[in-house]
Amino acid sequence: MLPRPLLLEMMQRLAGTVGGRKRRNIVRKLSFAVIVAALAFAVPALAEEWKNVPLVDKMCLAKVKANTDKHPTSCLIECADSGYGILIADGTWLKLDKAGNDQALAALKATDKKNHIRVDVTGERTGDTIKVTALTIP
Repeated sequence: MLPRPLLLEMMQRLAGTVGGRKRRNIVRKLSFAVIVAALAFAVPALAEEWKNVPLVDKMCLAKVKANTDKHPTSCLIECADSGYGILIADGTWLKLDKAGNDQALAALKATDKKNHIRVDVTGERTGDTIKVTALTIP
């Protein structure tokens, strides 16, 4: 007859419980790795897009909010130092970061439009600010 500890070990192996702790640790580590990888690929999904939205400078916001289409391009360029933002559908003004302001000013200087300035913006929104990755006048 086999010694009791050896017999117990053999029964546990047959039942699949010896090394079970190792298997659980491996499964936990693999699960953790899968979760980390999924989160790493989800980060780029934070970028948002706003299409055909009015571009308005902060200085003129209150004055032109009711009818942004009559806000002349020349005024937008003159008021560049106050900073730019976009008006979204619910009437909220989202300000652009420095990169967005620079892109907006360059686009305004390059356009032939005299008013009715609408833009397409891609970026990451944090509170009331957009960290702009792309801005164009369609």
